[in-house]
Amino acid sequence: EMLMPHAQSLSPETCVTDGRAYVDFLDAQDSVDTSRKIGTTGYCMTGSYTMRLAAAIPERIGAGGSFHGGGLATDKDDSPHLLVPKMAAGFLIAIAESDDSRNPEEKVLLRKAFDDAGVTAEIEVYKGAQHGWCPPDSAVYDPQQADRAWERLLALFERELA
Repeated sequence: EMLMPHAQSLSPETCVTDGRAYVDFLDAQDSVDTSRKIGTTGYCMTGSYTMRLAAAIPERIGAGGSFHGGGLATDKDDSPHLLVPKMAAGFLIAIAESDDSRNPEEKVLLRKAFDDAGVTAEIEVYKGAQHGWCPPDSAVYDPQQADRAWERLLALFERELA
C-alpha cells in the first residue's frame, strides 16, 4: 500500500532526470574517475530505466543489466527498445521464464533492436526462474539462477567497464 503510489509517480522522464542527477552527484565526488564509464542495473520496472539512462547519457553509461525487467519492448512510441540505437553500453537482459511465457515476443524485439544497432547484448531466458528470482529476500528467490545472473553481470562489467 505504501510502495505502489511512489512507483506510480515515476515515469520515463523522471527515471532519466533522476538518473542524470545520480550520475552528476557521483561525478562530483573526488573518488570517481570520470574517464571511466558507469554500470547500471535494474530489477522489474527499473530494468527499463537502465536502458533509458544508457540512451540519455551514452558518454557515461558503459554497461547495463536488467533482471526480470518489464516493459523493455512494447508497441508504445516510448518503448525502451527503440532507444537502443542511442546506446553505447553493453547489456545483459536476464528474463524470468515466467515473464517470457507472458510475452515471448519481447526477447525477439530486443534481440533485433540490439543487433540492428550493433550494440552488444546478452539476452537470455532463465529456465525455471520466476519473476523476482534474483533478490535473496524474494519469495521466489532461486539461488542457482541468481548466482548465474550475477556472474554474467560481473563479466559484462569487467568487459565493458575495464
